[in-house]
Amino acid sequence: MRVGVIGSGPAGLMAAEVVASAGHDVTVFEQHRSPGRKLLLAGRSGLNLTHSEPLQRLLERYGPDRPNLESAVRGFDADAVQRWCRGLGEPILVGSSGRIFPESMRATPLLRAWLARLEDLGVELRLRHRWTGWQGPELCFDVDGRRVEFEPDATVVACGGPSWPRVGGDGSWRAAFEAVGVSIAPFVAANCGIEIAWSAPMLERHEGTPIKNVAVSAGAGAAQRGDVVVTAAGLEGGPVYALSRQLRASGSPSVEIDLLPDLKRAAVVERLAKRRKGANQTAWLRTTGLAPAAISLLRDATGNALPNEPQDMAQLIKAAALPVTGLGSLDRAISSGGGICFDQVDDHLMLRSRPGVFVAGEMLDWEAPTGGYLLQACLSTGVAAAHGALAWHRDA
Repeated sequence: MRVGVIGSGPAGLMAAEVVASAGHDVTVFEQHRSPGRKLLLAGRSGLNLTHSEPLQRLLERYGPDRPNLESAVRGFDADAVQRWCRGLGEPILVGSSGRIFPESMRATPLLRAWLARLEDLGVELRLRHRWTGWQGPELCFDVDGRRVEFEPDATVVACGGPSWPRVGGDGSWRAAFEAVGVSIAPFVAANCGIEIAWSAPMLERHEGTPIKNVAVSAGAGAAQRGDVVVTAAGLEGGPVYALSRQLRASGSPSVEIDLLPDLKRAAVVERLAKRRKGANQTAWLRTTGLAPAAISLLRDATGNALPNEPQDMAQLIKAAALPVTGLGSLDRAISSGGGICFDQVDDHLMLRSRPGVFVAGEMLDWEAPTGGYLLQACLSTGVAAAHGALAWHRDA
């Protein structure tokens, strides 16, 4: 079988590995000058491959997308990801939060070993091949203005979502699928920052400053714990990213931040009740353990009209409300939602309208929080699409 894989991100490379390991000819097409560029970007702050929590809990992280992803994730779960990583010569590191990384924490050694394995398996990598769609059974590519065609027996398309288009996919594949009648949900930013109209003093003093160990919530949803960072636009960080779907659905009204989530409100009141005579509000608030950026956040949340009573101040510290004026842009989001609707593919991720064409990774309409769940699903759907292609070939 001759298989074409479009896209050299995690889902595409994993599909290529599975098919080539079964003894078939595989050619990977990549529009950029080098492979795995978005994987390398993800590895700049530590390549979070998956999570060590029990499988049931991991599956719950996919929320409403769990039914569409469960079969793939079960077929190539977190244990399988770890075995695969070790097989590439990269030991595993489990962080204190349960997140799983290569011991080096970087993507470069892993990608280098992965590409070497694919080369040993006979996988051909063709760079600077921008896929433009189909002409009958043939895949069409633009190569520096020249049209190139390739006719495979099966195809795995893994072009990625449109977030960070400078290094990865840009969503241009959408036109090719719409041209053959495939339904695609609109792209949206996921795992993105929130926009907040900070005051000038807040930005002058604290832009780029992290606020450690907070709990962020929106509406009735569960609070998300972690660190946030003050940016010129608003707030970034894991707790904010995890609320992207919820804030998008609600029109981004506001978030509440508990600046001392490890303390009960009564304990905060007790600390505040020990205010020294003559202490100004900043000195008073520092007795609770709040950092300067957190104190400035409280000033912005109240228009610099901080309460003076311990009970009222404790309530503010435990639930500082910040209006959200918008979500971060798609081109800077960590990931994206939207894409090919799951009703357009069968249980093996093959397009119902185009037999022999399989789809994997962020091209499909799903989203997940950070913490290893994004790469886990990309790798899992890559394996699932590859197995689908092998099964389809056997049954053809």
